[in-house]
Amino acid sequence: MTAHDPDAAVAPIAAAIGEPARARMLYCLIDGRARTSTELAVVAGVTPSTASVHLQRLKARQLVRVLAQGKHRYYTLDRPDVAAALEALNVVAGGDTFRPTAPLALRAARMCYDHVAGTLGVSLYDAFTARGWLSRARRSDACDLTASGADALEALGVDVAAARGGRRRFAFACLDWSERRPHLGGALGAAVLRLLVRRRWVDQDLDSRVLRLTASGQRELRARFDIGR
Repeated sequence: MTAHDPDAAVAPIAAAIGEPARARMLYCLIDGRARTSTELAVVAGVTPSTASVHLQRLKARQLVRVLAQGKHRYYTLDRPDVAAALEALNVVAGGDTFRPTAPLALRAARMCYDHVAGTLGVSLYDAFTARGWLSRARRSDACDLTASGADALEALGVDVAAARGGRRRFAFACLDWSERRPHLGGALGAAVLRLLVRRRWVDQDLDSRVLRLTASGQRELRARFDIGR
C-alpha cells in the first residue's frame, strides 16, 4: 500500500472478506476459538475441498492463520484487528453483534498430558497473560515468563529454575480442544499443575484425566486470579 493508492491494498482484502462462504468462516472465528477446515466447511455450507481453497485465500490476505497441533490443523483469525474490522462491517450492515455457537464438548478442568486444560487451564493462561506474567512470541506458540511473572510464580511455590533447566520446551500456548483457545503447556505448565495438586487446590480423578477444584482451590483462584467470579 502507498499513500497515493491505498485501495491497492484494501480492495483485495475486501474481496476476500466479501465472498459469502468466506465471510461465514471469518465470523465463526470471531469468538477467538480455533476451528478445523472441516468445521468451517460445515459453517460455510461448502465441501471440504472448497473450504480449503477459501481458507488459503484468507490466509494469503493475512485474515486467518493456521495452528498445527499433532495431526490437526486449526484456523483462527490472524490478529485482533481482523475481528475489529469484522465487527465494524457488521455494524455498517445493520446487524446485531455476532454471537457464535460455543463448541459442544466442554470440560471444566482436566489434564492435557501433564498440564492443566479445559476452562480452568485457559483461565489460568489468560490470568497470567493479563497480569503481564506471560509473554507470547508473535506468530508462534512459544511463551516465556517475564521477570515479574517468574517472581510471582516462585512466590506461589513454582520451581521456575527447574522447569527452565529441563530438556523439554519451557512453555508454549497449547491449543485447548474443548475451549479452542490456549492453555499453558510445557515444563512450566506441568509445574503449575504440580503446584495446584500440592496445595490441594485441585484433586486428580484416579480413573480419568479430570481435575476437580476443591473448595479451597475455588477460594484461592477467585481471590488471586478472579477465576470463577
